[in-house]
Amino acid sequence: MIEDDEGHARLIEKNIRRAGVTNEILSFADGTSALAHLFGADGSGASSAGRSHLILLDLNLPDMTGIDILARIKANEHLRRSPVIVLTTTDDQSEIQRCYDLGANVYITKPLNYESFANAIRQLGLFLAVMQIPEVD
Repeated sequence: MIEDDEGHARLIEKNIRRAGVTNEILSFADGTSALAHLFGADGSGASSAGRSHLILLDLNLPDMTGIDILARIKANEHLRRSPVIVLTTTDDQSEIQRCYDLGANVYITKPLNYESFANAIRQLGLFLAVMQIPEVD
């Protein structure tokens, strides 16, 4: 999960757990640390080869845009098949289309009020439960 708002990150994780997903969730508050983890020490992404990742990505981060992160993930031979769910407050149609064009699997707009946001995250949890994300060996 790449989300700079700690409250949103906790709410997302809580609802994912509520949906029965028990996989390890790593949380990153900025793009730099997330990319370092995904691409490994040598920067090639080879360390992620053969591992299952599901990436929850906010577009508005303090150090880079989520669009840049999405483009790098989908351009990498080791990471491009990793599903990416964009979870952000941006509802601009051209930005949504750009995310899909780059390879985002799902785009969810975070409502600005808490109740609507909590409901959207509950629905995400149900979606993930239905997806049956495989455990990493």
